[in-house]
Amino acid sequence: MRSHFYLAPLYAVVIATQIGLAHAEDLGVIGKTYDIAEHDLIEFIKDKLRHMEKTGELAKRQTEYKNRVMSGIKHPRPIPGIQATETANTHYYDPSIVTDKDIADATGKILYPRGTRVNPLDYIGWNKYLLFVDPRDAKQLEFSKKITAASDRPVKLVLVAGAPLELMRKWKMPVYFDQGGRLTRRFAITQVPAIVRQEGKRLRIDELRY
Repeated sequence: MRSHFYLAPLYAVVIATQIGLAHAEDLGVIGKTYDIAEHDLIEFIKDKLRHMEKTGELAKRQTEYKNRVMSGIKHPRPIPGIQATETANTHYYDPSIVTDKDIADATGKILYPRGTRVNPLDYIGWNKYLLFVDPRDAKQLEFSKKITAASDRPVKLVLVAGAPLELMRKWKMPVYFDQGGRLTRRFAITQVPAIVRQEGKRLRIDELRY
C-alpha cells in the first residue's frame, strides 16, 4: 500500500528546526514523493469485510460479540471489595455540590453564582430506599424480602453480584445492578446488605447485620 505522507520534505523541515534556523529556506525535495492513499485504505477495508462476509467470518464474529454482550448482561462481574456485613455500620453521604460556573434561569437571571454550595435535598425529597444485596447469599435474599415487605417507601433492589435478569423474572419486580460499582463507591459501601435512605439533608447508609 502506498505511503500517506511526503516523507522527505517533512524530514528536511525537522532537521531545519533542530539546528535552529531562524529563517525559512527551500531545501527542495529529497527523494521520491507519493500520493496520499486514503482511497486505497478504504478499498482495502471494504475488500477485507467482503472477504469476511463471504467466508462467514463476519457473521461468526458478530455472533461472538452478541454472546459476550448478553453474557455481561445476564452475569455481570461482581463488584470487587464488597463482603457480607460482619460489623454493622452507619455513615452519611452529603449530596451537596459546589457550582463550577454561574447557574442561570431561562431569562438569564443568575440563580447560583459560581462557587455556591447547593444541596439537591433542599429542593426535592428522596422518597425511596436503595437496598444493596449480594443475591448469591440466600440469607441476604430472604432478609431483603423482609425489608421490602415491611418498608413504608418503595425499595429498589441493587445487586452487587449475581444474575439480575434471573432474579427479576423470579421475583417479578425490577432489579438493578451497580454497574461498575459507581453507587457503592459513591456511598462508600463495603458491606452488604446495605440500605440508603434520606435523613434530613443527608443520605444515611446502614450496612446491616442479618
